[in-house]
Amino acid sequence: MFNNAKTLPKMKLKALIIIAIAGLCGTQLVLANRLEHKAIEALAFCKKNKMDTNFCILIDMSIHSGKNRLFVWDFKANKVAQKGLCSHGSCNGSTGPGYSYEKALFRNVSGSYCSSLGKYKVVNRGYSNWGIHINYKLHGLETSNSKAYPRIIVLHSYAFVSNAEIYPEYAITSWGCPMVSNEMMNYLDKKLKKSQRPVLLWVYTD
Repeated sequence: MFNNAKTLPKMKLKALIIIAIAGLCGTQLVLANRLEHKAIEALAFCKKNKMDTNFCILIDMSIHSGKNRLFVWDFKANKVAQKGLCSHGSCNGSTGPGYSYEKALFRNVSGSYCSSLGKYKVVNRGYSNWGIHINYKLHGLETSNSKAYPRIIVLHSYAFVSNAEIYPEYAITSWGCPMVSNEMMNYLDKKLKKSQRPVLLWVYTD
């Protein structure tokens, strides 16, 4: 965009920079507003369904996988308590480069290796072969993710998921599970172990 910046009049260059910054700020504002709106919906859902009303896990799959898109929302403080990267399903059975590397695709089908949209109840802490060797089974609460439990869709970590943003690079893909960094999983595990009620995990794009 600014390859020929030296030839541009200073005023024009300044205007372009302002426009670029304004566009970035506008995008961030939209995402922040959407997150806050989702948190309000999430709290109402948790109250209605007798789930944990201290915190929830929100995953915005419309965000680039190299950017933070998993948010731990603190209902009491009404703000993000923690955030990090989250992998989406490869949809092709491979964690190598594939057509779904750039954009998450969604299916509720066994063997699809795709992510599924919708609200989940986080249940059953167990052993994982990956990451910090801890996972949590996810029980799908909607038609879009109703097969999550039999598909063995779990929340788990993986050593090759970065604990920091890597944009414009993409996060490694999973086999359909929401996959996070080891550091994030340690954080989530501590919170989930303390919870007296099922915790809501919500995967969405809009």
